[in-house]
Amino acid sequence: MKIDNFFSELKRRNVYKVAVAYAVVAWLLIQVATQVFPFFEIPNWTVRLVVLAVIAGFPIALIIAWAFELTPEGVKRTEDVDVAEKRSRGGAWIYIVIAGAVLSIGLFVLGRYTASRSGSAETGRPAAAQPVPAKSIAILPFENLSDDKANAYFAEGVKDEILGEKL
Repeated sequence: MKIDNFFSELKRRNVYKVAVAYAVVAWLLIQVATQVFPFFEIPNWTVRLVVLAVIAGFPIALIIAWAFELTPEGVKRTEDVDVAEKRSRGGAWIYIVIAGAVLSIGLFVLGRYTASRSGSAETGRPAAAQPVPAKSIAILPFENLSDDKANAYFAEGVKDEILGEKL
């Protein structure tokens, strides 16, 4: 089989269309999983599981696209479908894909631009100018709630002991 025949056969069997559609839907599914799963406190390993399932499903989808054809009569083996029977649906789908890609890139750039501007507008500095320590603790002052005011030093001593201050 010549390489030109192979690529034309891929096009005839709609393998390209299935690959593009699968990639778009997989990307959307992964984005939804990474954004929604933490909100519902679903463990992080489930996001990894979704990504692995999407990756494993890609070759399976391509094999199914190669072997079967969706016709008005239902799903048939590609060898059983007459080549002359296929009708042209036009090239409108390519304009939809291009418009979706332009919209996606535009939203990505807009999100990046507005995120960096909002960080610098609030603080007057770039958003990453002040690194936050990995672990930090805030200690509120302890209040002496006892009736004996002579023991007020105890509340101050507890705060100093937690902070590790030496007087």
